[in-house]
Amino acid sequence: MRKLVPTLTLLAACVFASACSPQVQADQVEPSHTSPAPMAPDFQGIGQWINSSPLSLPQLRGKVVLVEFWTYSCINCIHVLPHVKQWHADFHDQGLVVVGVHTPEYAYEKQTHNLQAAVQRFGITYPVAQDNDYRTWSAYGNQYWPALYLIDADGRIVYQHFGEGGYAQTEAKIRQLLAARRDDAPASRAP
Repeated sequence: MRKLVPTLTLLAACVFASACSPQVQADQVEPSHTSPAPMAPDFQGIGQWINSSPLSLPQLRGKVVLVEFWTYSCINCIHVLPHVKQWHADFHDQGLVVVGVHTPEYAYEKQTHNLQAAVQRFGITYPVAQDNDYRTWSAYGNQYWPALYLIDADGRIVYQHFGEGGYAQTEAKIRQLLAARRDDAPASRAP
């Protein structure tokens, strides 16, 4: 029982913390001729990569990238995780690259061995970047766990969603971006 109380306290804190927000909505980033969608910042200050060698957005140009900000103790992040894992499984071969950016809320989440254990426990097979110093989080101007950013093949943020829900809308946007990628890709840009 002694071990259960701190765990329950932690989960309750995450549920009630404003940063771990289930009710925040999606934000379509609608580009226009005068205001194109913003370029996605590259990964910054990553201390460790799990399931991958270091990645950069310039090397992923031509792919559709889903950047997921999460932390393994946040119940809202845990609820979103099955959807992110399914998108990775369903669309990886079509050119979707999922990158989980783990930005810790608590000190114990900064421990690499704790993060590695969580990645294994949750069955995450896509790349996970450990952002202990919040440098990538800050580069995106992110404020929430979980947060999803979709980056098109040109490296622009074209969709974002904060909190739980919006799964059908997010998947539809993934499909749209992958279709556009196939339609626009030169023959030399293989999926």
